Amino acid sequence: MKKLIIVILALVSTLTFAQDINKKDSNGNRHGKWSKNFEGTNVIRYEGEFNHGREVGTFKFYKKIDDKPVLTATRAFSSKNDLAKVKFFSSTKNLISVGDMRGKTYVGKWIYFHNKSKVVMTEEFFDNRGKLEGSKKTYYLSGQLAQQDNYSSGILVGESRSYSEFGKVLRTFNYLNGQLHGSSKVFDSQGRIEMEGVYQKDRRHGIWKFYKDGKFVKEKDFTRRSKYPKRKKK
Repeated sequence: MKKLIIVILALVSTLTFAQDINKKDSNGNRHGKWSKNFEGTNVIRYEGEFNHGREVGTFKFYKKIDDKPVLTATRAFSSKNDLAKVKFFSSTKNLISVGDMRGKTYVGKWIYFHNKSKVVMTEEFFDNRGKLEGSKKTYYLSGQLAQQDNYSSGILVGESRSYSEFGKVLRTFNYLNGQLHGSSKVFDSQGRIEMEGVYQKDRRHGIWKFYKDGKFVKEKDFTRRSKYPKRKKK
């Protein structure tokens, strides 16, 4: 008899919960707790809460792996503005990245982490239009700075520097409107100069000098640009 009562109470609880979710207010806006499953399955796709059509609190989003829900992202909505603090996760529950979003637009500072690690891999900043702005830094797993670039409205500008894992400068390039333009230098792992010259609109220009073990070896004139193809972008 006790078992029967427990089963009945569980069914009533389930039905009550089901009636309390996915509701709309008198204006047709989603209101209260909402959740959706992947089509044709009982595997949850997302869950969260609305306040008369506006997302509130924390929403959770899932992947379907082996017919089971695996958390892939959370969006914590602010009560003070239209931003949400977003976190992305790997299928093994490791944090991939974190930052703010307005709808689908990245805004402000974003941090990315090395695979299966809490060590920061990249730091970058987005303006209100979702364009990269200012300094972007990439780090080795050791925490040593690997590369630093500069952006303006999503376009590479100014000096870009790459470093070895021991802090030696490997490359210095300059950019104008996203193209290589200006002086450039390449160094070996010991920090000794290997080549130097100038780019104009992604092409080598003028006299380039080449070195071995830091000692001058030869130079080459790239003034006649039409003979030389554009540098391939990585």
